[in-house]
Amino acid sequence: MKKLRVFISGQKYFGEQVFSLCQSLDFIEIVGVCAPLDDKYIGKTARKFNIPVVPAGALNADTMPNNVDIGITAHSFDYIGVRTRYKPNIGWIGYHPSLLPRHRGRSSIEWAIKMRDAITGGTVFWLNAGIDRGDIAYQEICFIDPKMYAMDTKKAAKLLWEHELQDLGLKLIRQALIDISNGVIIKKPQRKEFSTFEPSTDVKDIFKPDLLMLEQYASDSK
Repeated sequence: MKKLRVFISGQKYFGEQVFSLCQSLDFIEIVGVCAPLDDKYIGKTARKFNIPVVPAGALNADTMPNNVDIGITAHSFDYIGVRTRYKPNIGWIGYHPSLLPRHRGRSSIEWAIKMRDAITGGTVFWLNAGIDRGDIAYQEICFIDPKMYAMDTKKAAKLLWEHELQDLGLKLIRQALIDISNGVIIKKPQRKEFSTFEPSTDVKDIFKPDLLMLEQYASDSK
């Protein structure tokens, strides 16, 4: 089993959980973190252990440490540029709470509920130049309780994340790191014919006819 030097770009509770996961694995050395300056989770924890922190928005190939084996995005909204993507020896992995290529985009959980999907899940994938378009490493499904369709979408998404998808992400990242340390690299191209991309639900006045029809259907079904 090869020891891996890991860099984490993330924030909030999930970022801290990925940090703790990496700390618990004896073959992982965390060599740096990128997080918002006011982050009270992964940023605060990294400083506690004297691990260098790059402020969110300032991460690039020059500010990132040298000799990194793999980068991980964990609730990170920083774009990982091409030079930064290629700096780690192996590459970057990220976790997306949907069954890619379905529901690409920042609000994937909300849209799975809005579209009344019976099944969703999580995906660990390899970062590339596109948004949530990289090769798939690991996926696993979970079911959506039909009761969630009648709930406020953001509240339902929060519950699904906290009770299912967050732990699923940690499980899949752990498996990825174990396999990578043993020289097992899994990369499966996403199937474009099944891809969907939806905008952030925080954006007001979304104009996309098929989404407006969906909103009307949801209203009529209540």
